[in-house]
Amino acid sequence: MSLSNTAVASETRWQAVCLASDLVADSGVVVWHEGEQVALFYLPGQGRELYAIGNRDPRSGANIIGRGLVGSLHGEMVVAAPLYKQHFCLDSGRCLEDPGQALRVWPARLSAGRVELSLD
Repeated sequence: MSLSNTAVASETRWQAVCLASDLVADSGVVVWHEGEQVALFYLPGQGRELYAIGNRDPRSGANIIGRGLVGSLHGEMVVAAPLYKQHFCLDSGRCLEDPGQALRVWPARLSAGRVELSLD
């Protein structure tokens, strides 16, 4: 399995949240990080392969983003929220249909077979 790292300043502090072997290609896996549920998406062959985005859907309030479908829309990698089908950009967390909605994103990387998220 080949995962690329997200380029982030070397001063960033990292926390391991799971093993790389816990990831499922082209799908979401949810982890607990700093008091929040975070959806990890591993997209092999898509350039940037690892994304970390908030799991709580702002429209429904349910923790379900990690169960959403991933794909490309208007040239951006997105996840479709399972209930109301709004699309969130995996890079920025912004909602394509409603600028008033957004999900938090975290820098993510693979290090020594572990998935790590930024603490900063």
